[in-house]
Amino acid sequence: MAAQCIGSAKLSPLSRVPWSMCFDGQMNDSLLRSLVLVLLDGGRTHVRANAVLDRFPVARAGERPAGSPHSAWQLLEHLRIAQADILQFCIEKDYEAPEWPEGYWPADVAPPSAAAWRRSVREFLAALKACASLVEDRRVDLLADLPHVSEVSWLQELFLIANHNSYHLGQLMLLRRQLEAGGKAAKSATKAKPKSKKAAAKARKK
Repeated sequence: MAAQCIGSAKLSPLSRVPWSMCFDGQMNDSLLRSLVLVLLDGGRTHVRANAVLDRFPVARAGERPAGSPHSAWQLLEHLRIAQADILQFCIEKDYEAPEWPEGYWPADVAPPSAAAWRRSVREFLAALKACASLVEDRRVDLLADLPHVSEVSWLQELFLIANHNSYHLGQLMLLRRQLEAGGKAAKSATKAKPKSKKAAAKARKK
């Protein structure tokens, strides 16, 4: 059920299972893994990655509408970089994290090209699927400490990824709606024909 659920359009019935069912005196490992997959996937009160990124108006990915601190490109790259950072921290013993905070955000407000946007989307979704694969791997004890870090479990880091993604994907969805609403308003204004001099004079007489 794995990575296939990531970005899927349908809501998994597992998302309606209460967390308390993970416990029956001992941890139900299968159900726990299923619920972590649901958290990574999104849905219910969490927006799904594909719902935000599919057919995104890339031509406007460098814009920052009034009140928005970041552009879509900045949010997407931050999501990609941060998720990859957490994943590599879990896997690689000698991993060196980027400098905070500048290393977690792109230098530019806008993507250098549409191809750069598509590449960032692919890498973000691929890392998300890699997280799902880790959850499905029964050899990985989700409650155990990471092999090279004490008092930090796989489950903690996977929750961190899911929560961080949910927060910024929500921002990105709001930004998308602002951009799309602005685009529709601009088109409506373009379609409105100016009055002729004769019509304008007639309107003034009224």
